[in-house]
Amino acid sequence: MVPHLVTALNGPINELEQRVLDSTPAIERWFRLEWMEHTPPFYSSVDVRNAGFKLAPVDTNLFPGCWQNLTPEMLPLAVQAAMASIEKICPEARNLLLIPENQPSSTSYLANVAQLRRIFHMAGLNVRVGSIDPAIKKPTTIELPTGERVTLEPVIRTKRRLGLKDFDPCTILLNNDLSAGVPGILEEVYEQYQLPPLHAGWATRRKSKHFKCYEEVSKRLGKLLGVDPWLINPMFDKCENVNLLEPAGMDQLRTHVDALLAKIRRKYKEYGIKEKPFVVIKADDGNHALGVLTVRDAKDMDTLLPRLQEIAKGRPGVSLPQDILIQEGVLTKERINDAVAEPVVYMMDRYVVGGFYRVHAGRGIDENLNAPGASFVPLAFEQSAHLPQPGIKPGASAPNRFYMYGVIGRLAMLAASYELEATDPDAEVYA
Repeated sequence: MVPHLVTALNGPINELEQRVLDSTPAIERWFRLEWMEHTPPFYSSVDVRNAGFKLAPVDTNLFPGCWQNLTPEMLPLAVQAAMASIEKICPEARNLLLIPENQPSSTSYLANVAQLRRIFHMAGLNVRVGSIDPAIKKPTTIELPTGERVTLEPVIRTKRRLGLKDFDPCTILLNNDLSAGVPGILEEVYEQYQLPPLHAGWATRRKSKHFKCYEEVSKRLGKLLGVDPWLINPMFDKCENVNLLEPAGMDQLRTHVDALLAKIRRKYKEYGIKEKPFVVIKADDGNHALGVLTVRDAKDMDTLLPRLQEIAKGRPGVSLPQDILIQEGVLTKERINDAVAEPVVYMMDRYVVGGFYRVHAGRGIDENLNAPGASFVPLAFEQSAHLPQPGIKPGASAPNRFYMYGVIGRLAMLAASYELEATDPDAEVYA
């Protein structure tokens, strides 16, 4: 289910990790039973932070990019998972239309598109890349630094279907997070499978909804493991209908931030943690001009208003969000060559298919690493098959950190499946 991979880290296995490794059979059975009841998102990636005393997801993406950062050794896992998921959804599938972001911002994003095309081609499908960007009016070929090419073709909408000239797909794979809203061309397509569904996009999704679902599943896994769910769950709060450019709005936000910091302090005291607690502030509805702001204490709040005014001024026509997610900050103790790092776990269907470290030399252990200047270090296969042995004391066997990442990643994926069920506009209502 989850491959053993070697990471750049060789630190001792801590108590939480040992508890998870010892409970592997129970955890795997629990996931199997969950997947009998719930449908996993088609694909997903999860940013995980390992503070040593706590391991938790901080973001779950249902339209993951960066597939090009997976190592070639991981490709067979992705291809196998793609085969399994397509077989389940559309066994007779022949043609797949991949729809990327509009105006792809970089060749690295297009390298991600090329990798997805490769995975589904190897899974036995004819794959073409169709753009819904109004600027793409004819087939446009872009050469990547690797020498590979991606051809973007304009998507054609008939009354009931989407396709390209001379290409009629049965499956549409979106790699566009719909943060600008759902374009009309994608609506009311009932004869083809659209994966992920439109309500997985940021036009509908809310981070607070996702983390509420995650809180629920982490409590259940915590009970199974006999651990405090806080050790795998970042606490959060939501500040609604707030105008961040008004002093009253900032006061409202400050009240929520202070309350959450007080809760974190109590937990740190309970566990004897000496680190300084912090929270992160971000828009509840996905990618936004606000970005991710770290707040450690009241004086950080005092400097926030000028920064927000600067963001608002610097991006005319871009409004600041009204609904804010305030999330417990999780430190990262991960390091690669002295630079701060965090693992990102990639999944397709219910399977972990790989991952990489996001590394940022210019950021601290309590800051967002998903920022300009970040680099990526793939997680690679271990040469030997040495696995940590259950039942031995922490640190006495080789770390299998990636199994832990996979459990947390799949837990976030399960939360996403709960979330998608709850927000599905076409869900059947049972009396």
